[in-house]
Amino acid sequence: MKTIEAFEQDILLQVLYIQKIKLQKQLSIKKQKNTIFCGSGDSLAAALLAESFSNFRIRAADPLDLLKNRSIIKKNQVYIISISGNTVSNINVAKIAQSATAITLNKNSKLVKICSKYIALNYPNSGVFTSGSIGFITSALTCISLVSKFRLRNVSKLFKKALTNSKKIKLGKKVFILGNLHTFPIAMYAAAKFYEVLGIDAHYERIEQFLHMGLFSVKQGDTVIIFEEKNSHNSRITKNLKKLGLNVFQPNGIIKDKISQIIFFTFFSQLTPLFFAKKNHQKECYFVSAKKLRAASSNMIY
Repeated sequence: MKTIEAFEQDILLQVLYIQKIKLQKQLSIKKQKNTIFCGSGDSLAAALLAESFSNFRIRAADPLDLLKNRSIIKKNQVYIISISGNTVSNINVAKIAQSATAITLNKNSKLVKICSKYIALNYPNSGVFTSGSIGFITSALTCISLVSKFRLRNVSKLFKKALTNSKKIKLGKKVFILGNLHTFPIAMYAAAKFYEVLGIDAHYERIEQFLHMGLFSVKQGDTVIIFEEKNSHNSRITKNLKKLGLNVFQPNGIIKDKISQIIFFTFFSQLTPLFFAKKNHQKECYFVSAKKLRAASSNMIY
């Protein structure tokens, strides 16, 4: 099975799986204030979601940042998110931590062996190494459940809305994905999917920061995607950006519930690069065909 086909299969598996996912018991408010979630790549996005849904009681961190100040690791409960459980930086954090919990798919990983506790991510997948989809949504919802109670609603409808939206967008040479409090981590995740699947120039920023910084690097024809519900502020942004000749797209699911928004934007982040890959008859994810880049990455993170 080629990796684009595997990516699509994993995306489709999410719809039924999410509706029966086993969530975690919420940590007490006191424990949350002494807890750090850490991870890399998609896993850092999951950690950032936990941070935002906890109202910033817990903190999300890059593992290398924690290793720069080891006293932080020793003073707090650390939840380390890693699908493989074998990334070096995460393992080094676990070695220092007084109390560490691994959140991983791989029960036989180095991370699980070092950590004092282990939360299993048990989800179905194609069995082919491809860009992360069902693994991300599983780790994200698991992390959020540790800091906040929520219900999952209308997952199939959210998927269908995301699928419809993914076919409407026009991609320019560069893509800017914007989000705020709860959606910024999904903007980060979306950029990763554009990198991994299509290999295109993508950027993720908070909406306010884009207006101060990233905006000054745009060129006519570039695409700006806004991950937030429609409001007067975003309408003004859209109007001004379109005057610059930019393709502005705001996926519209008409969703108020924050968890449903996260799931909807996650689906959109997966389906959009998948749609363009299939449209271009692409069989392999870009990161798989870019062997030298993948080797450089693997040499550093494992």
